[in-house]
Amino acid sequence: MRTIFIYICVALMAFSFGAKAEDSVTGVDTTEIIKLNKQAYEIRNSNPDETVAGAQRALAMAQKAGYWNGVGEAYRVMGIGNYYLNKPEVAIDNYLNALAQFSKAGNLQSEAAVYNNIGNLYMDNDYDQSLYFLQKSLKIAQRLKDNELMAKLYNNIGNIYFRKKAYHQALTYYDKSNDMFAVLKDSVNLIKSLQNRGVIYYSLNQLDKARVLLLQANKQAKEKDLNEPVASIDLTLASLYIDQNKFDDAQEIVAEGLNYANIIKDEKLKHDFNYTNYELEFKRKNYERALFYLRDIYHQDSSSFKTSVSAQLGLLDVKHKQEARDRENQLIIQRQQYDRVKFWAVAVVAGLLLILVGLLISNVKRKAKTNEQLTNLNAEVSRQKDNLDRINHHLEEIIDERTKDLQIKNKKLSEYSSYLSHQIRGPIATLKGLMNLEKEGLVDQAECIKMMNKCVSEIDDKIIEMSDMLHDPVKTSL
Repeated sequence: MRTIFIYICVALMAFSFGAKAEDSVTGVDTTEIIKLNKQAYEIRNSNPDETVAGAQRALAMAQKAGYWNGVGEAYRVMGIGNYYLNKPEVAIDNYLNALAQFSKAGNLQSEAAVYNNIGNLYMDNDYDQSLYFLQKSLKIAQRLKDNELMAKLYNNIGNIYFRKKAYHQALTYYDKSNDMFAVLKDSVNLIKSLQNRGVIYYSLNQLDKARVLLLQANKQAKEKDLNEPVASIDLTLASLYIDQNKFDDAQEIVAEGLNYANIIKDEKLKHDFNYTNYELEFKRKNYERALFYLRDIYHQDSSSFKTSVSAQLGLLDVKHKQEARDRENQLIIQRQQYDRVKFWAVAVVAGLLLILVGLLISNVKRKAKTNEQLTNLNAEVSRQKDNLDRINHHLEEIIDERTKDLQIKNKKLSEYSSYLSHQIRGPIATLKGLMNLEKEGLVDQAECIKMMNKCVSEIDDKIIEMSDMLHDPVKTSL
């Protein structure tokens, strides 16, 4: 019984170890991988090329170590870098790889972060699809109470409503995210929040309020060396200065923004600054210069249109691939759920076996106790039997003594009976003789009666004596 119990325990331990073996890391220190991913992510606004390169180094290390969370995060950071480099097809592929790895590792929090990134990727192409992924991420973040991700999601949802020109609704989300970033002390996202609210007020034609917010965001972004936010803030400031007829300020800010756009190699921003230059020269009534920029914009628009169409087609193709991968991930989740059910079924069966073993052990103990009680009872019965044997033997001795005593008494009684019989027979013989003599007339009748009366009296005395002896044990024993 003890051997069976040991086998069951060993089997359960082996099963538990096997279930965890898939998620284990092969003894490699993951600190360096985490550090590389973090460093690559932090420079996404200033040097997206290095973001991709750093994430690739982290990916190679994580794959070698079998560190699936590290692999997923490396793919996610690569996707962010490619997003800032305006490579949506590459970015979405990175994000989908990240989702697969996080799903494999069971990391729901990181899955939510990737859904946020995918929502950002679709933001300029498909508002509804973007909102779908952002809302999906928000539900997970709310369930996990991940305030940092929730703040980013509120900001991104505000960006969608801004693009839909629902400015007040967008501002509501921006304010909500700004409050959360302030609590989290997230300086980078606070700068972006300032920028977003400045853009909203510019769109609402509240130019002075917008300028204050945008200049404050521009200053803080420069202090943090955030090249991409500086360039995008400069673009809005340039348009604001043009609307206010501050042409010199607009020209200065456009030149600054173009410089930052060249640093981060953002072709879209450079195209936008050229268009702003066209607006600036047209507003100055410098039509020859405006025409120059317009021609340049025409060539860029033609190329950009092809690139944009290609990107959208790529996104549609990737969308189908993503749906296929979603189905595959769903199957994986179902298999994992089945494995969990199977595990708990095995655990329940093992538990029942342990209970059965416990019952068997208890039954054996109970039987041993019952056997001990039966042994004690048998010993008691044997003792009582011995006592009965001794009593029976004693009774036999008593009976033998009594029998011998009775035999002696019977012998004496027989002897006495013979004696009494002899004593009675004498008077009877005399009586018979007298009766014969009387018949012959040889004796006097009166004398005969007298003698006969005497014989009868003797016989009566003997009978009374015999009766007393029979009823008096003292006399009998004499």
